[in-house]
Amino acid sequence: MKTQSLKDGKFYACKTMKQTINSLEQANNLREVQAMKRLSPHTNIIQLHELIFDKETGTLSLICELMEMNIYEFIQGRQTPLPDTTVRLYMYQLCKSLAHMHRCGIFHRDVKPENILIKQDVLKLGDFGSCRSVYSKPPHTEYISTRWYRAPECLLTDGYYSLKMDIWSAGCVFFEIISLNPLFPGTNELDQVSKIHDVLGTPDRSLLQKFKQSRAMRFDFPPKRGSGISRLIPNCPAPALSLLYQMLAYDPDERITAEAALHHTYFREIRWNLKIYLLDEKCAFYNMLSVPCKLLLSPKLLPFQHNIKHTAEPLMRRNLPHYAAELPKLNMVAPGPQIPYPVSTLPALTITHRGTLPAITSKKCHPRLAKVNI
Repeated sequence: MKTQSLKDGKFYACKTMKQTINSLEQANNLREVQAMKRLSPHTNIIQLHELIFDKETGTLSLICELMEMNIYEFIQGRQTPLPDTTVRLYMYQLCKSLAHMHRCGIFHRDVKPENILIKQDVLKLGDFGSCRSVYSKPPHTEYISTRWYRAPECLLTDGYYSLKMDIWSAGCVFFEIISLNPLFPGTNELDQVSKIHDVLGTPDRSLLQKFKQSRAMRFDFPPKRGSGISRLIPNCPAPALSLLYQMLAYDPDERITAEAALHHTYFREIRWNLKIYLLDEKCAFYNMLSVPCKLLLSPKLLPFQHNIKHTAEPLMRRNLPHYAAELPKLNMVAPGPQIPYPVSTLPALTITHRGTLPAITSKKCHPRLAKVNI
């Protein structure tokens, strides 16, 4: 639901929870709220701005950033396929959101087009009501995830699945964005498994034995070769097809991770453009700095490090004994090597002369210097 803030006049998305909440403490301890707080801020995760709790009615509303539409609304009724650049950009951002989630110890469990929101070229993952900790031990909730996007291990076992189920769901979304049609539109649990086997074929018995068999699902599937994904999307680029097969691997142990997917060949152009952009940003930032600030930066942070001529850094004042007056500075013709030294002692600086040193005019030291024992 779209709502407007009386504070700043901006529009936000408002999600009112179905369950009755008894206290603000209970509201803050909700799994969805905890997950959104842990995952934020991130470019591809919906931002939670505020919680509104009505104590009298026990109603809790989550105020989140407002997006334009979800992926389902975006592709619904569309007649022409999306440009590959658009598909690639959206899938890269979806993989980034999942990689971030999994690194934070959370898996979503309900990745589907309706829960993936877009605003122009930006994609964000939302609706964390079904999320779970990756460290929680199975069996998990059995009937989780929308059926069409449910992984084989969710269908064939009584809750023995892991974060790899998110990758399967993302693969189904990937296919749907390309073809504009769902990949496995099963009418029930058994039909869902059958539709998966129609495309991918019946798995080997050795693979099925890895699954802890469900009480409601028998493993005596008739052998089936499977049509393959490539026949369903004949114009799909080879790198995209390669990633699709890795995301839709029947065996969750063989299924690609979200982090590895980001480094797949399919996203090479995006990674290259991103590197150029970040390099330009570093250059712009470096050029804005004053000379002293540039000297303080680590050489690793500076672009084109191999083209920069480093000079010997002056001794930092904090490394010298405190005197009332500073010693005169020496203007060296040639820089010398940087020599590490302890704070308590002054280093000996060896200089290779390229010419003659200027004459040093002696100056009287401050009277307080005479009291210092050297």
